[in-house]
Amino acid sequence: MELRQFGQTNMRVTPIGLGTWVMGGWMWGGADEQDAIDAVKISVDGGVNLIDTAPIYGFGKAEEIVGKALKKNGGREKIILATKFGLEWDEKERIRRNTSRKRLLQEIDDSLRRLQTDYIDIYQVHWPDNNTPAEETMETLMELYEKGVIKAVGVSNYSVAQIEESMRFAPVHSLQPPFNMFEQEIKADILPFCVKNNIATLTYGTLCRGLLTGKFSKDSSFKKGDLRKYDPKFKGEQFAVYLNAVEKLKRIATQKNAATAQLAIEWTIEQPGVTCALIGARNPKQAQENIRILNGRVFSSEELKHAGKIIDETVAKPVGPEFMAPPKE
Repeated sequence: MELRQFGQTNMRVTPIGLGTWVMGGWMWGGADEQDAIDAVKISVDGGVNLIDTAPIYGFGKAEEIVGKALKKNGGREKIILATKFGLEWDEKERIRRNTSRKRLLQEIDDSLRRLQTDYIDIYQVHWPDNNTPAEETMETLMELYEKGVIKAVGVSNYSVAQIEESMRFAPVHSLQPPFNMFEQEIKADILPFCVKNNIATLTYGTLCRGLLTGKFSKDSSFKKGDLRKYDPKFKGEQFAVYLNAVEKLKRIATQKNAATAQLAIEWTIEQPGVTCALIGARNPKQAQENIRILNGRVFSSEELKHAGKIIDETVAKPVGPEFMAPPKE
């Protein structure tokens, strides 16, 4: 089983990890709890050793599902468990950023309870909070790190400048940025910065919200509450451009008797600076499809380069995932 060094830590991770946003249901149209628990089991049994979650995924639901799955199936000590903090919500599910010391200490206790564990391997700031000094957030994380409650300090959706500011007050062991064939903005400066500073990366959005699976057509529609309904990539002329690119990728995959998703995953995990790519799974079938990558590569380096060239020639300018960001205030 391929394992990769996780930055400056003593952890080694599989090249893909299980993302659990879809399990929480929020902005994904719902998910069956037992299906999600089974998806965790299949992923872990299949070799995946990193699970990433967050309180905001279903307002605690995704963390609870992960906790139940690990409790039921055992093996917590074999899993690198990553979660996040810094987004709070009210009874109307209105979200705002809050990375204050008080909020952080409340959230770590809530996450430990929901996950049914006494430590978090990778604890990440979910989004930057302009209203809280980096010093307050990072020094609180450092306290938890020194106590062993968390094993690594991570940040998510941070710019290079924000990472540098955070590093003044505590080590930053990992970054979780969006990255896939259609969203490559971080290649310009963020990935090189992480490589230079030995910061591990947990990239998310590997299949670009399902767009890189090849399962959508120009007639596809999305229900209210589904995040794709608000994503510019899934609208009008832009949608047609991306679908055209996917069709060209599908031809490469078909020649190797493989799925387009496998091509997208392999391309992502082979990019310089990518430590682990997160892939979501709503049910056992999706989990089974994802773990195929752990049994060996399908595509050659030349085929991956060809796929990348198709994207460069077909998609003029990627549209980033900022539409998913919660309010900054």
